[in-house]
Amino acid sequence: MSSHRLLIHSARQAVLVVSRGETVLRGDAMKHVSILEEDGAIGISVVVGRDGLIKAVGYDAAIQKEYSKATFDETVNASGMCVLPGLVDGHTHPVWAGDRVHEFAMKLAGASYMEVHEAGGGINFTVDHTWAASEDQLYADFSQRLWRMLKCGTTLVECKSGYGLDVDTEVKMLKVIDRARKDVPIDISSTYCGAHAVPKGKTAEEATEDVINVHIPKLKELMSAGDLTVDNIDVFCEKGVFDVSQTQRILQSGIDIGLAVNFHGEELNYLGSAEMGAKLGAQAISHLEEVSDEGIAAMAQAGSVAVILPTTAYILRLKQPPVRKMIEAGVAVALGSDFNPNAFCLSMPLVMHLACVNLRMSMNEALVAATINAAASLGKATTHGSLEVGKNGDMIIVDAKVGASDLSAGWAQ
Repeated sequence: MSSHRLLIHSARQAVLVVSRGETVLRGDAMKHVSILEEDGAIGISVVVGRDGLIKAVGYDAAIQKEYSKATFDETVNASGMCVLPGLVDGHTHPVWAGDRVHEFAMKLAGASYMEVHEAGGGINFTVDHTWAASEDQLYADFSQRLWRMLKCGTTLVECKSGYGLDVDTEVKMLKVIDRARKDVPIDISSTYCGAHAVPKGKTAEEATEDVINVHIPKLKELMSAGDLTVDNIDVFCEKGVFDVSQTQRILQSGIDIGLAVNFHGEELNYLGSAEMGAKLGAQAISHLEEVSDEGIAAMAQAGSVAVILPTTAYILRLKQPPVRKMIEAGVAVALGSDFNPNAFCLSMPLVMHLACVNLRMSMNEALVAATINAAASLGKATTHGSLEVGKNGDMIIVDAKVGASDLSAGWAQ
């Protein structure tokens, strides 16, 4: 007799997303998702084993026959419902202290992102509060945010540091992220973003040297000792912050210690950062509101994933990133919430909805971008982002009238 953790049965629909081991979808393939529909009165079952991995996905009758002598810790009757892989949030800044609600009035009055920054707001405002907060204070707020993400269907999330800027506070933030890996039932991809802004009293070049010669060696030391887990490196490549050359040097230092490149590019101004990132073999580049045709072509050739953040263009009133052009060029498009003090969104279904309305993505494209492609942006598409045997048993069950498309339309519960 075998023993398993979970049996879901009688589902009306199971959205596998992919079913042949695909680890990313591009172009027209983003329009097509793999779906199992109930066959008459026969629903769909999913089995999750003791190791947390999916053991079987199929019709009830076949699963009941194969597992007739099995026991399950939990059984869920999903009659009339839709089962999907857990959503993947490809870009967040969730560890910080001090809100920036007061900046909203400035933005409504017409202040730009950089004007808010130059007036003492923005990232440096959050840095001051994060410096002053204890690790326990940061963890308490961070863990609450993760639980709220879970309630919105996110089961894998990318989490950045970046509100410390000095090495000690950056490490404090990364330790908070590590602590949550153990305590909160959500999977995390951890990103070092010490080059998120130029610290007060430093030039961009001085900050670049500090990151390369102080921060990166400290991360290497802690990672080698098993005291810290970091997956990715990020830089805010932007006019008035870190230029393309400085960004490239920092990212290369991260590559040298085994970190994947996943950085902010072409958000407010075109700098050629997408082309640079593609040459470095970037796993992912975020924002891309100002990306050039040449940058899109370079990303497509390099296989770099575009992580699109609909909330950013919405809250900052920026022009929309050219998503349709990216998809047509063969760039894999993923989605992220960009959760941060400036864009307070924890819901990937809302992000998917904005992607459909404002970026003209189809509902299937938005679902792909929030599952398998977002997992690919984090190097986790072999374990997350679809309902396939051998993958993590991270699932959401949606009470939807017409199926998975309800999620992007905003009607699913």
